[in-house]
Amino acid sequence: MPTLLQTSPMSESESSRPPLVFAYYVTGHGFGHATRVVEVVRHLISSGHRVHVVSAAPEFVFTTEIHSPNLFIRNVLLDIGSVQSDALTVDRRASLEKYCEIAVEPRDSILATEVEWLKSIKANLVVSDVVPIACRAATNAGIRSVCVTNFSWDFIYAEYVMAAGHHHQSIVWQIAEDYSHCEFLIRLPGHCPMPAFRDVIDIPLVVRPLHKSREEVRRELGVSDNVKLLIFNFGGQPTGWKLKEEYLPAGWLCLVCGASAKQELPPNFIGLPKDVYTPDVIAASDCMLGKIGYGTVSEALACKLPFIFVRRDYFNEEPFLRKMLEYYQGGVEMIRRDLLAGCWAPYLERAVTLKPCYDGGIDGGEVAAKILQDTAMGKKRSKLNLSGARRLRDAIILGFQLQRAPGRDLSVPEWYQVAGDEAGTPLVDQTQKSSKFVEGFEILHGDHHGLIDTISFLDSLATLAKIGGHHKEREHLAAAALFNWEEDIVVARAPGRLDVMGGIADYSGSLVLLMPTREACHAAVQRNHPSKQKLWKHAEARLHSRDTPILEIVSFGSELSNRGPTFDMDLSDFMEEDGKPISYEKAYHYFSKDPSQKWAAYVAGTILVLMREMNVRFEDSISILVSSTVPEGKGVSSSASVEVATMSAIAASHGLEISPRDVALLCQKVENYVVGAPCGVMDQMASACGEANKLLAMICQPAEILGLVEIPSHIRFWGIDSGIRHSVGGSDYVSVRIGAFIGKTMIRSFASSETNSGEAEEESSELIEYDASLDYLCNLSPHRFQALYASKLPQVVTGEEFIGKYGDHGDSVTTIDRKGTYHIMAPTKHPIYENFRVQAFKALLTSTPSEEQVIGLGELMYQCHDSYSACGLGSDGTDRLVGLVQKMEKLKHSKTENGTLYGAKITGGGSGGTVCVIGRSSLRSSEQILEIQRKYKEATGFMPYVFEGSSPGAGKFGYLKIRKNSAPPST
Repeated sequence: MPTLLQTSPMSESESSRPPLVFAYYVTGHGFGHATRVVEVVRHLISSGHRVHVVSAAPEFVFTTEIHSPNLFIRNVLLDIGSVQSDALTVDRRASLEKYCEIAVEPRDSILATEVEWLKSIKANLVVSDVVPIACRAATNAGIRSVCVTNFSWDFIYAEYVMAAGHHHQSIVWQIAEDYSHCEFLIRLPGHCPMPAFRDVIDIPLVVRPLHKSREEVRRELGVSDNVKLLIFNFGGQPTGWKLKEEYLPAGWLCLVCGASAKQELPPNFIGLPKDVYTPDVIAASDCMLGKIGYGTVSEALACKLPFIFVRRDYFNEEPFLRKMLEYYQGGVEMIRRDLLAGCWAPYLERAVTLKPCYDGGIDGGEVAAKILQDTAMGKKRSKLNLSGARRLRDAIILGFQLQRAPGRDLSVPEWYQVAGDEAGTPLVDQTQKSSKFVEGFEILHGDHHGLIDTISFLDSLATLAKIGGHHKEREHLAAAALFNWEEDIVVARAPGRLDVMGGIADYSGSLVLLMPTREACHAAVQRNHPSKQKLWKHAEARLHSRDTPILEIVSFGSELSNRGPTFDMDLSDFMEEDGKPISYEKAYHYFSKDPSQKWAAYVAGTILVLMREMNVRFEDSISILVSSTVPEGKGVSSSASVEVATMSAIAASHGLEISPRDVALLCQKVENYVVGAPCGVMDQMASACGEANKLLAMICQPAEILGLVEIPSHIRFWGIDSGIRHSVGGSDYVSVRIGAFIGKTMIRSFASSETNSGEAEEESSELIEYDASLDYLCNLSPHRFQALYASKLPQVVTGEEFIGKYGDHGDSVTTIDRKGTYHIMAPTKHPIYENFRVQAFKALLTSTPSEEQVIGLGELMYQCHDSYSACGLGSDGTDRLVGLVQKMEKLKHSKTENGTLYGAKITGGGSGGTVCVIGRSSLRSSEQILEIQRKYKEATGFMPYVFEGSSPGAGKFGYLKIRKNSAPPST
């Protein structure tokens, strides 16, 4: 239990000096910031200073704890934080729109008002937790400013931009620029990366002191020592949810924070008063159930109280606080479904066995106050003297990096390391391994093909079989308990893909050229009779019968993308009462209920698709372990590799013979209809049908494979990650896709009108009739588009206008927003010209090697990149990388010397992600790629990962069937 914090009396010198004046700005995001500010302000006032708090929080939050004439409250809302649709869900679009309304549109008047006010109170120091505009206002008023926080809004909002659209990106830039005016950051434990602040002081936890002992609190509540107390702390409960008596095991009592007076509570639940002093109640409890925030985590750690937490959707501060909680062995994660269904008992049983071990300081409020006092008195700190623009570049690049591949960027600064380690064991020398044996397993079917990542994955399985429950990482514990290690396990492997040419033109029927990456996803699958299935405790508690088949999934690397490491469901959830599989729409909503577990749709969705499309019935339970080295959000098809690997492993384990092409088509249905991402089919086709060191040539109408194109020995392709997260579910990709389908609909209408008018000349009427029934945009040649239709297409059209005149746009996986505005010309033109460019690229690639050949290939890639940008799918990072390639292209040692790098383009869905580069296969080219890495890091602070090399697709790899081998293999 923490000791009561005692404030030291002022020294004689302190009491004789005039009081300092602090302006303390508090974000409008929840009460957590206000309660920790109270602790800092309390120490400042106890030292004789005056504090003006600027906050939209209720006044009682501050005045209940601080009774002093030196505390002044100014009720003003200067930022909104995150808008929550309920206690667990952030509305990303609404958050950005509300911030625009509160802080962007009235920015000039806010700055003028704040500058005037700061001067009027004669502030010595501005403190912000963590209101961006306060830092800029302080600079304009000629006053120093300091931030005190564990996260900053540029980092939080940067991920929201991916969902809400890049027209909001200026918000993130402005926030980062505001923070760059701050002199330094007082950084709290469990912090996010915050590179906008380059001078940092770390302090202990800011924790409110206890007023009463555990015994006093329990006595006042009338709770005896033999009763287990659970504090329920959500700050607002999910809409329509009622607490029920059966949620708690016998001997437990639950104290409900924030319960309304009208709320009816069962007899084993007690509503706490609104003004209850929460730290005392926390210290008197045996366990806490709630959502993760700085206040709940810090006070749980300080009291060494086990914390059962439920993830919040899109709250990007959470992974870092969660990692701190788990590091000190204080956290148990509850699946949202079990929270709402009242399946609490197994989590409570687990929580009371924990022994939280936080032993750090809890006097952060006092420490922060002393630093602020010294600063206000004029004490200077050494600074790195980096320009605001440099800080800004770092902040934006980093802001997009909440999710990134683990263990890749060796030169990333220390402050960037994201929670969690890559699953698996160190790489091994495959020359020492038999193709039929790996340590711990005998390979009954298939061959690992000497692939290092596959051997490493098999070794990690062997390690899991040995460690059992003796591991610190939750995902490893869950994986170790996933399989019956004496039974057969099926393993499949599927690579990511590098989009060499074609990209987003796939949904318009273009020819595409794709290279499977060296990086891949492995899926291990085991089927068991339900009575023999090993069950996690919460799954066992939920089952009414051990004859019910269930699905259990573990995802390695989950902590890096803020998703739950495990997922489980009854397979009967995929069935209607009449015995038929549920619709894709129902499945989409099923997985969308909890975004922290929505990732499971990529894996579990393969089972539903097999049910619906191939009439497969699953009577056994299924266990799946997924481990991928394909980085997420880089535009290299991480999702497709997961789908294809899982589908291949499930098919093999159930004796289903499905061709690689059909596997790809089935997996596209998973992504389009179960996940709800409107991708084309090229990603899945490359992952399933590709081969090492060859380009898969495919016409996406819908998936006609033309063959494999050998990559000439003198040519090499690289992928360079821009560090900016890409998403095919993002608004920009979707709006461009909708624009292309609207354009096709308009072209068909133009052609139909001309045919019906009878004005077309006889020799051209047949072509116009063909255009009137155009099935894919790419079947329209560039010259016909330019001659007949380009001048008729509008640049933009609103959804309302299009639907009113044309009705449907003919794309089953996207929906037109009637209130939205769509660009038409560029999205329509791009696939028509891109198809021509890809055809020319394929022909050049197979032509006689020459300097002109590679120059032509590079020029086609540059043209493709420019066309992406015209569609609005470019990004600063990818443009910078392409520009660096162009500079390298011009750097020849002599005019007669051939070049090494020849072209580059953004890939996949655009708006960030990876750039594909073409060059000669030479040492000089590799040196220039490394030089581009270095220059990009110098400019942005982010060291890009380079994709180099290739590997076989899932069809070529086949599958492995392995069985635990009690004796080590002979060498």
